[in-house]
Parts: sequence; structure tokens; C-alpha cells
Amino acid sequence: MSLFDQVAGMFGGQEGKAGTYTAILAWIEEQGGISALMEKFQQGGLGSVIESWVSNGSNQPVSPEAITSALGSPAIADLAAKLGIDPQAASNLIAEHLPKVVDTLSPDGQVNDQQDLLSEGPGLLKGKLFS
Repeated sequence: MSLFDQVAGMFGGQEGKAGTYTAILAWIEEQGGISALMEKFQQGGLGSVIESWVSNGSNQPVSPEAITSALGSPAIADLAAKLGIDPQAASNLIAEHLPKVVDTLSPDGQVNDQQDLLSEGPGLLKGKLFS
């Protein structure tokens, strides 16, 4: 069982935002990290959207359809299968939470490519996104 599968299992059995954010952190790592997501968004014509999440300004919203277009149906379907939800629900989940996660994990407008999202991410998110 992969680390992602373990985290996804925790998400299924946990209530509240913590499980959701932990699952998203694992998924981000599986995609290659925030820098890899930024590249996919830029290639999909959404570079300014993800740049707003990294920058110190306000976060631009993103639609579930734009998420699927930028990241590809296979990545969304993979997340959906691991979480036991349909791909549309996975796109909705990512569209809702990914801007906040990327924003929180890029303080001062900088992405730390060396950051271990699964070990450091929950602690960073805890004080900013949920109590």
C-alpha cells in the first residue's frame, strides 16, 4: 500500500478539513509537487491563476472544468478512484481546496521545491486553514 493510499484511507475515515487537506497534499506530491502543478497550469493556459495562489495577493478562483482541462482527466480519475468518489467530485474538491493549499505552502510568494508536503504540510496548514 502506497503512502497516498494510506492518506486517502485516513481521509475516508476522518471528519473535517484536516483529512481533506492531507489527501490533497498527498495528491500534490504524487503529481510532482507544486512546481509540477504550476507547469501543468501554465501549459493549460492557467498560469496567471496558479501564480495568484503563489503570490501575496488574492487568489483567483478556478472551476472544476479548468482543473480537469489543465491537469488531465487521468490525474483527476486517479484521485477520484483513490478517494472513492466520482471524477466530478474530485475536480470540485481540488477546485475548492487547491488555491488555499498552494497559497499557504508558498509563503512570501515562493515555492519551496525541497519541502516534504506530507511531513511539513499539515503543520503549515493547521494554523492557517483550520484549528
